[in-house]
Amino acid sequence: MAAAWGSSLAAVALRAVTPWRRSRLLAASSRPRVDREASSSSPQAGEGQIHLTDSCVQRLLEITQGSEFLRLEVEGGGCSGFQYRFSLDTVINPDDRVFEQGGARVVVDSDSLAFVKGAQVDFIQELIRSSFQVLNNPQAETGCSCGSSFSVKL
Repeated sequence: MAAAWGSSLAAVALRAVTPWRRSRLLAASSRPRVDREASSSSPQAGEGQIHLTDSCVQRLLEITQGSEFLRLEVEGGGCSGFQYRFSLDTVINPDDRVFEQGGARVVVDSDSLAFVKGAQVDFIQELIRSSFQVLNNPQAETGCSCGSSFSVKL
């Protein structure tokens, strides 16, 4: 009982020391890693869908609280012309599309969806970083080596 109380106290202390929401996006996961097999966000996945991998769903369930979800945006910039931006959010706008799987939600605005439809969102853990990434984006022609920016197919 004391060990369980001590570990929960450590989790509360860690949360109190972590003031930025973004740091929870990058913090290493304490759960074992699962295969990154693609899973659709709905039973009838189409081209306009975003697919969430099992590791993405697992990580989102670990870091989100209450009505929080992962927002994926595409903005101009990066070394290839466009870049992906991930953030935790609680407000769903009228032009947003919500992709939900296993209780985890990823929200994409309609403008950004045109650049990522059909792609996968994954959570990747490496020695040098842990991050959400967009994989297998059918709208991207090329991308940078770190995977955070891309150029669009014309």
